[in-house]
Amino acid sequence: METKRLETLKQIAAGIAAQFGDKCEVVIHDVSSHPEHTIVHIENGHVSGRKVGDGASMVVLEQLEHQHEQPQDHLCYLTRTPDGKILKSSSLYIRNSRGAVTAIFSINYDVTGLMMMQQTIGELLSTQDKTEPEKIINVNDVLDELIEQSVALVGKPAALMNKDDKIKAIQFLNKAGAFLVTKSGDKVAKYFGISKYTLYSYIDTNKQQEEKK
Repeated sequence: METKRLETLKQIAAGIAAQFGDKCEVVIHDVSSHPEHTIVHIENGHVSGRKVGDGASMVVLEQLEHQHEQPQDHLCYLTRTPDGKILKSSSLYIRNSRGAVTAIFSINYDVTGLMMMQQTIGELLSTQDKTEPEKIINVNDVLDELIEQSVALVGKPAALMNKDDKIKAIQFLNKAGAFLVTKSGDKVAKYFGISKYTLYSYIDTNKQQEEKK
């Protein structure tokens, strides 16, 4: 990566970190580097516990694996650090004059506390006449809506769910007919961060529980 371009990205990174405070980590990855040492600059590295010279994240590894493709910027997605922090992340692909990706500019904001506050506020505002979300018949067009309803039923984002929470969400999806949609299993498994084998074991667990009733 060109020195001038790197200095410009460093300036932008410092500005973003100053604007949003010490919970906002900004990372510059040089994708021309070895995967074990892609980080050439980082602001507020305590958020993820990384430093200059550390290795690539998953998004960087994917780019290194598909260097000849033209990826779209990946904006506003959730990631989890090894110590359990939930980060709202965005990754921007920086290209040279020939259009080749030379760097990845990543912003990671620690939203763990905000999510816990959101859950607490939701509990305070909840009423005692909760009802299960209405089942939707035309599931072929509304899988995304069904997933959103399953998350609302549990009351916390998928990144914060434990095993029992995920089983509850998947039980709702199964009863609502979500798995009648072609390839819905792949999408649901990816959304909840589990394998398809685990997904089907959760469904079987639900069936066994119902048979015992």
